Amino acid sequence: MPPPSLAPPRDLTIPEPGSTTAREVLSRGIGRLLRELPRVGRGAALSAAGREDLAAFQRVARLALARSPGAVASALRRPTAGALVRCLRSAATLPGGRAEALLAELQAIVYAELAGAGALPEPVRMRRAPARVPLLAARLVIELPGDATGVAFEDGRLAIERPGGAEIVRLGAAAGEAPGAGPGGVRVARPYREIEGDIVLALADNNPLAMEEAHPDKSGNAVDLGGHDAEAWARALREALAPVARHLPELRREMDLYVHQIVPVGFDPVRHLSASYQEAIGTLYLSLHPSAMTLSEALIHELSHSKINALFELDDVLENAFSPHYTSPVRPDPRPLHGVLLAVHAFLPVARLYERMIEADEPQAQHASFRERFVRICAINREGADIVLRHGRPTQIGAGLMAEISRWVDHYGSGLHN
Repeated sequence: MPPPSLAPPRDLTIPEPGSTTAREVLSRGIGRLLRELPRVGRGAALSAAGREDLAAFQRVARLALARSPGAVASALRRPTAGALVRCLRSAATLPGGRAEALLAELQAIVYAELAGAGALPEPVRMRRAPARVPLLAARLVIELPGDATGVAFEDGRLAIERPGGAEIVRLGAAAGEAPGAGPGGVRVARPYREIEGDIVLALADNNPLAMEEAHPDKSGNAVDLGGHDAEAWARALREALAPVARHLPELRREMDLYVHQIVPVGFDPVRHLSASYQEAIGTLYLSLHPSAMTLSEALIHELSHSKINALFELDDVLENAFSPHYTSPVRPDPRPLHGVLLAVHAFLPVARLYERMIEADEPQAQHASFRERFVRICAINREGADIVLRHGRPTQIGAGLMAEISRWVDHYGSGLHN
């Protein structure tokens, strides 16, 4: 039986008090991944070892889904695994051994996440060892040596097989332990730094698309602390999250739901750049900036992209999303309606933060530059919404989103109503 259809969302852009819209959209998106997991990699060109590993994975995935669906859902909710499943939808078209490498990493992550949760339905061995196994739940990355001949998994541990013997890495409650006795060469790195709650600063990233960049002013999203240490980044991001929590608590709760890791991509005292990917829902890419308000904007902006990307996982939203192109209010290059919609959907909650801070008489909101920025954001929204609402042909789901955008653009008008 197919899953029940999603109702047109009423408040995916700016959540109403007690809203469950963003949660439902994300949950349904994860449900799609759960349905895809037992079929992932079909059509890919694989070696004999790769085919054997995939057949075993499909069997174990079905068993795990039957016995511990929550543990599988938790693994796929994390972008380290979810991004690979989404990228492997086109496995049959990936060049050379690319699909095999991605499948090996995905299989190892899922096995290790389940083993760490005590939910691996049976011991399993991979003939083709991946180069790394990033585990967000345990906040570690297992880096395998080049001479690894296989990896075996069972609840609580994995064993890396090498010509000189096997090395054991403990998982779950024992994940803090060093690798067991062995010939050496296995490295357990800890590249994740806590920001708040379960949101971490990630100094490692396995998104296959991270260096593919659509913005004309960027050349990818390589991990880069920009000359600042990780704790300075974490402090700056906590400071940026604080006004969101005070003035938009519902949106801040959605961040806890959607955002797993923030990847640093450099520092610039003038220009700020950020990014996210539909395939890697849960990962935000941000550059560091001296203005906390600029970082607050970026966090809201990329969270909003994550939410609408989750909706795009379920529905086209616009029938003419990718052709033709139009002038964007925030980009120098012409954009399809998909891109203009992303901008409007992201800047409306940013406007809401400015509005709430002005209403609360926050000290920084008293400066003329703050109010000028608010007016500018409202103008961007009005210009972008005009393009989308005039030219877009929404689906039934998209019509709900368009109605919400129209309501908020009307609410703000020129931004001078305060």
